[in-house]
Amino acid sequence: MSATFGTAALAFAADPPAATSSVVVNTGNRSLGLQGVLNARDAGGYRTTDGRTVRTGLVFRTGDLSKATDSDLAELTALHVRSVHDLRTTYEQQLMGVDKVPAGATEFHDDVIGQAPPQVLASTLSAGTDLYRAFITAPGANEAFANVLRDIAHNAGGVLFHCTAGKDRTGWTAAVLLTILGVDRDTVTYDYLLSNYYRNAADGDMLNGVTKSALDSAFDQATQSYGSFDNYVRDGLRLTADDITALKTKLLA
Repeated sequence: MSATFGTAALAFAADPPAATSSVVVNTGNRSLGLQGVLNARDAGGYRTTDGRTVRTGLVFRTGDLSKATDSDLAELTALHVRSVHDLRTTYEQQLMGVDKVPAGATEFHDDVIGQAPPQVLASTLSAGTDLYRAFITAPGANEAFANVLRDIAHNAGGVLFHCTAGKDRTGWTAAVLLTILGVDRDTVTYDYLLSNYYRNAADGDMLNGVTKSALDSAFDQATQSYGSFDNYVRDGLRLTADDITALKTKLLA
């Protein structure tokens, strides 16, 4: 873990979920400590089922960067972030503001749900199971998620991905990545539920937080649509064996 990591200047109201035995990095060291960006953390620091560890300092997940401070951007530059993937819709970008991107980084717009049916777009605030199932079924969603994962695999620098709150679309991206790398489901769920801690979300607050049932619905839909998670990766996301090998070579120690 980089020495530049540290706890954010925030008082967390919610308790973090109980850590599994595969959690290597604690909640304080996982935080990027950014002032204008919520839920900003390293995506690594977990043990896989075969005993390897997901490297830190290479993949980062955050909320939107529209309010990033100069010091936040300097921190991301120091972390060698070379790609920023914005998973928001164009409307969200217009409403919340475009990203502030660290020096030397390239931004990509990978809209996950912009082509989804109106009822799915309306469900983004409640962040329920309809939204999470749409991560698998909505037109354009597979392509958006796959773009992030391929960039992580083949980009020599650090990659950051985010949506608006850094919890739903971002949470599924991280869950897919960690599962591909061989992190067990309980630990993947732990990482996902950390959004409640970093966003100070009370139980049942779907606007600011997340629930295990929502994540489970996405995994369930992947199996319903493709027969298995591995088939979803291969036939839905269309990641090749070379892509998977590159992800593991880059991120596993």
